[in-house]
Amino acid sequence: MRGNGVTMDYSIKIGGEAGQGIQTIGGTLAKVFARAGHHVFTHQDYESRIRGGHNFYQVRLADQPVMSSRDRIDIIVALDKDSIRLHEGERNEHGVIIYDSEILRQKYEKPYFFDVPFRKLAVEHGGAEIMANTVAIGSVLGMLGMDLDILIDSFGEIFRKKSAEVITGNTNAARAGHEFVLKNCTSCSFHAGGNVRQPRMLINGNDAIGLGAVASGVKFYAAYPMTPSTGIMNYIAGKEAAYGIIVEQAEDEIAAINMTLGASFAGVRAMTGTSGGGFALMVEGLSLAGITETPLVIALVQRPGPATGFPTRTEQGDLQFALYSAHGEFPRVIFAPGTPEQAFYLTNRAFELSEKYHVPVIILSDQYLADSEWTFDAFDLEKIQYSDSRLKGDALSGMPEYKRHAYTETGVTPLAVPGDSHHLVVTDSDEHDEEGHMVEDADTRLKMLDKRLFKKMPLITNEIEPPYFYGSNHPDIVIVGWGSTYGLLKESADMLMEKTKVAMLHFSEIYPFPSTDTFDYLNILNSAAMTICIENNATGQFARLMRAETGYDFRYHINKYDGRPFTVDELVKEILACAGGIRG
Repeated sequence: MRGNGVTMDYSIKIGGEAGQGIQTIGGTLAKVFARAGHHVFTHQDYESRIRGGHNFYQVRLADQPVMSSRDRIDIIVALDKDSIRLHEGERNEHGVIIYDSEILRQKYEKPYFFDVPFRKLAVEHGGAEIMANTVAIGSVLGMLGMDLDILIDSFGEIFRKKSAEVITGNTNAARAGHEFVLKNCTSCSFHAGGNVRQPRMLINGNDAIGLGAVASGVKFYAAYPMTPSTGIMNYIAGKEAAYGIIVEQAEDEIAAINMTLGASFAGVRAMTGTSGGGFALMVEGLSLAGITETPLVIALVQRPGPATGFPTRTEQGDLQFALYSAHGEFPRVIFAPGTPEQAFYLTNRAFELSEKYHVPVIILSDQYLADSEWTFDAFDLEKIQYSDSRLKGDALSGMPEYKRHAYTETGVTPLAVPGDSHHLVVTDSDEHDEEGHMVEDADTRLKMLDKRLFKKMPLITNEIEPPYFYGSNHPDIVIVGWGSTYGLLKESADMLMEKTKVAMLHFSEIYPFPSTDTFDYLNILNSAAMTICIENNATGQFARLMRAETGYDFRYHINKYDGRPFTVDELVKEILACAGGIRG
């Protein structure tokens, strides 16, 4: 889409090898756009290597909210020949490919190629070849008709630990790229300039989970680094000193979950995070949380398997694993946020429900949501809840006795902190009695399982929110998804609404499965002419769960399992193909 009175909606793709600064260029541009008040969405595609291979960083900016990536690209920044070979065909009719013929050692003569001497300008104006990426950033901003004020202001933050010469060099390099484009790019008809609006917050899914944990009062986080979950640990580690948090990089995921359980049992809010392979090692600890009724929050950030699979790609392949992993029967809660904003609030809900019912809560994300950046005006901290249900000090002094696993009507026993009173707090990984001591008799086993499972589950189910509904109140087509597909579904619905009555249902609170008491979503599905379940996995795991929980069976399925997310244009085509005669 073009500017100049028309809705502004541009897509920029930066492609090259790992180590060429793709994230530097893409991430810096995204921050500049957000601080200029634009709506931004980014996603990354990168290989599991430090150097080489082909990676790209895609940035979309618009004057209306955007929540997904497009197929057609306006500006391609090609840092290597593969970027041209692989992405030239994605250029839209007005698109421009910028490159440095000296770096690529080849001159491209087609009219939509624009040769910018990144390296030469960096050396001449910045004083160092490494500033070629800064020249590229300045060039893109020039192509879009944006000034450099926000970028130059950000150099003080980006290079705060560097010398004044580094800041000056990068400033001069950015200006050189900017001026070169303004003087020489006759085909650049883009316009994203104008008055700077209120800056927007730019945040990805991993940072949103980390921020939600910090806002919820987390005091201990243990994990073993595993892509794509490591960003959560990095974010929380950056807040250690300010908020009195201990972050422990454990030797493996077994140690991580057991450390987290120990910290939780000792009286603080604790969390761990991993991806599928690490979660496989955590399942015995998950079961331990179930029988000891110890609050536990786990971030499970999915990537394609089996085994190591695609370490840096995305998939929604671990839903069944999260639902049924660990031995024995005990309650658990599974949330699957669809946006960084949902990730922030659902992380808070995870801590609240875990502490309230003494159950493990899993936050199910994936690489796409983990690394994608979205813009928001702000998160409302007034919505953050903190209910400290633990009994400490004086709260226990008036109790003649304390039983860690006492039978109650709700199945929830008062949670005391060991060593904080004269009462002994005992639990055991074997089946135990009310005091927490090991038993073998059948009668106690029945009572304890009833307490942990059947008394708690109905109460937890009552707290699960129904799916988000958007679109026509009487739709002919209903598209359904969960987790990270939210933005894709919403933008697809908007595009399809011009031609047909369509609605979306998005599930972010997955288990216990939401009831229909407050919102009869099954009636909407049963009334529609066509329903389509959309998932980033091969076997339709959510569709199977919905059939098991409600009896509803989707007739149509759209499944993508190549390790890449949908684009909105791709998904709309797939939906139209299912719809047959409908054309958009």
